[in-house]
Amino acid sequence: MNKILLIMGLCIISFKAQTQNSAENKLGTWYMYNGSHKLSEKYAIKTMAHFRYYELASEFQQEIYRLGANYTFNPKTNITLGLSYATADTEYDIPSPGFYEWRLYEDLNLKSKWWQFNAKHRIRFEHRFIHKNLIEDVTQTWVRYDLNIGYPISKNWNVYAFNELFLNLDRGKRFAQNWTGAGLLHQLNPRIKLKMGYFQIKSPTNVLKRLQLGVILNTNHIKSKK
Repeated sequence: MNKILLIMGLCIISFKAQTQNSAENKLGTWYMYNGSHKLSEKYAIKTMAHFRYYELASEFQQEIYRLGANYTFNPKTNITLGLSYATADTEYDIPSPGFYEWRLYEDLNLKSKWWQFNAKHRIRFEHRFIHKNLIEDVTQTWVRYDLNIGYPISKNWNVYAFNELFLNLDRGKRFAQNWTGAGLLHQLNPRIKLKMGYFQIKSPTNVLKRLQLGVILNTNHIKSKK
C-alpha cells in the first residue's frame, strides 16, 4: 500500500512539474514594430519587426521581419505584396537552432464602417519555405483571414478586438491556428501610435496566452505642393 501511495505521489509531482514548465502555463509577450511609409497617393512601403517570447522577456519563441509594397485602389481597398523572414524555437524550453523560414505573401485589405465601429478585413496568402533542420526543408501554402474591429473612445484612444483564422492548405486537417484578442491603441502624435493588448493563440494541440506591446509608425514622404 505504501509503495502504491509513493508511486502515485511521484506521478502527481511529476505531472505538476511538467504542467508548470509547459508553454500553456506561461504568459508570453510580443514586442512589435509595424510601419507604413507613404511614397505617393497610391504607393506605400510596409515594414514590420516582431520579437516574440514564451515568457515576459525570456524563452525566445520567434523573431520575424516583413517588407512589402502596398498599392491603394481607393480609400476602402488596397493590396500588399511582400517578403518575410523568420527564425523560431518551435517548442518551449527547447532550442531549434536550425529552424528558419522565408515567406512570400499577398494581402487583400478591405475597410468598412459598421455604425461607429471601424472594421478591417485582411485576406493573406502565404507561401512558406521552411528549413526545419539540416536535412529537412518543407514548402507550405497558408491562407489567413483577419477581422479587426476598432472603436474610438476619445480623440487619442481606441479599443480594438480581432480574430484571425489560419488554414494550412497542405494538410488534410487544414485548421492550423486561431488568434483572438483585444486591446488599446493610443495616438501619441500624428506619426506614432502605441499598442497594448492581450490575445490567445489556439491550435489543435494547445492554447497560448500572449501580451502585445507595440509601436506603429506612419510616415508620409509625399512632397507638398507649393
